[in-house]
Amino acid sequence: MAFMFLRETIRTYRERDPAARSSLEVLLCYPGVHAVLWHKLSHGLWQAGFTLLGRFSSHIARWLTGIEIHPAARLGRRLVIDHGMGVVIGETAEIGDDCYLYHQVTLGVARTMGGKRHPTIGNNVIIGAGAKVLGPITVGDNARIGSNAVVVDPVPADTTVVGIPARPVDRKVPSRKPRFDPYGMPCDDSLDPLLRDLEGLRAELTEVEARIGRLAAAQAQRETSQPAQQMTPSK
Repeated sequence: MAFMFLRETIRTYRERDPAARSSLEVLLCYPGVHAVLWHKLSHGLWQAGFTLLGRFSSHIARWLTGIEIHPAARLGRRLVIDHGMGVVIGETAEIGDDCYLYHQVTLGVARTMGGKRHPTIGNNVIIGAGAKVLGPITVGDNARIGSNAVVVDPVPADTTVVGIPARPVDRKVPSRKPRFDPYGMPCDDSLDPLLRDLEGLRAELTEVEARIGRLAAAQAQRETSQPAQQMTPSK
């Protein structure tokens, strides 16, 4: 079972990362693979009731990989953590299958409280570098979270969000198989909502300037068409 999991994980890295030249390179040189393998051990210890050993195991993994995953977190199959440095996955976080996380991603809490505190990530979700997903929210299947976004509200399935706070942008989702968007930023068919608003304001300003120009031209034409009034000398 462990061998099948390792082989599946390595195959996923090779499929998604063009820099991966061999399975041995992925096994030896990819901290995301090491972090997920360590988490399998830490999570097993945690579930068996050895919580201190589980935490200590995850602490060693953090020291070796730069990736912090709480032993109670639940990770789906074929998870890819690209680069990985600075990734933090909290205690009650849940991640679905075929997800892709870049470096400095945080699945954290929005406020101190008990119970479910961390996000639930659906299947085939991409979270860009530096993104923060906070609180017990749900990110739907096939969602994309752009780099450096701060997400504090639920994200529907097949939706891309960017910005601080994160807001949806347009994205075309293929009907059969969702494509891979590096860093969660499908720039070819989406537009940042702030840029969209600025473009709208600029278009309105251009229209107002054109109307003022037409009015000024009409006023000048009226003035030139009126006959000049002759001044009558006084006696």
